Amino acid sequence: MSLSNPVPLTILLVEDDEVDIMNVKRAFKKNNISNHLLVANNGVEALQLLRSGDGLVSKPKIVLLDLNMPKMGGIEFLKEIRQDPELNLLSVFVMTTSNEDGDKIDAFNLNVAGYILKPLSMDRFISAVSTLNSYWTLCEFPE
Repeated sequence: MSLSNPVPLTILLVEDDEVDIMNVKRAFKKNNISNHLLVANNGVEALQLLRSGDGLVSKPKIVLLDLNMPKMGGIEFLKEIRQDPELNLLSVFVMTTSNEDGDKIDAFNLNVAGYILKPLSMDRFISAVSTLNSYWTLCEFPE
């Protein structure tokens, strides 16, 4: 039996804060994560990118989602993708500053794969991203 190297999954980061975007990129680099990272600054941009597919290396299977964003927040984005037959199987990990039980309940009711609180220290954030990388490396996703 031969194991082929699978193509790394494309990951979509939906985040409006430039510092947080840089922190995610830094955590990817520190963990030697080679996945292609796309960035959208809000839910509207993310939906356009996911639905158009223009110029995508491959369609993202994983979304790292902030909840508090302009134009369309994370919960509203989750509701949209869960109602879309083309997008409803995306694995979504919330990465947010919101420690509100209502946000956690709303997110889990919309089938998020995990809910991670920011701000972690940079070391803890790098460790959290490493754990996420282990998860999505182990998981099998449908084509």
